[in-house]
Amino acid sequence: MSVIINYIKDSFEELRNNVSWTPRMELQRLVVIVLVFSVLFSLAIWGADTVLSEVVGFYFQLIKG
Repeated sequence: MSVIINYIKDSFEELRNNVSWTPRMELQRLVVIVLVFSVLFSLAIWGADTVLSEVVGFYFQLIKG
């Protein structure tokens, strides 16, 4: 059990002392950039899906007669 406790203590110590954290302002800016690109990308995928669905539907109506 002491091995697990030592592991957890060492993990927290490494997080506190050895990990370089992104400054808060830069992190907020990066999060906004990721959100904007995620929304734009999802809109592009939605648009492509809508167009392709219409094309496939039109094609099947043509071959149906």
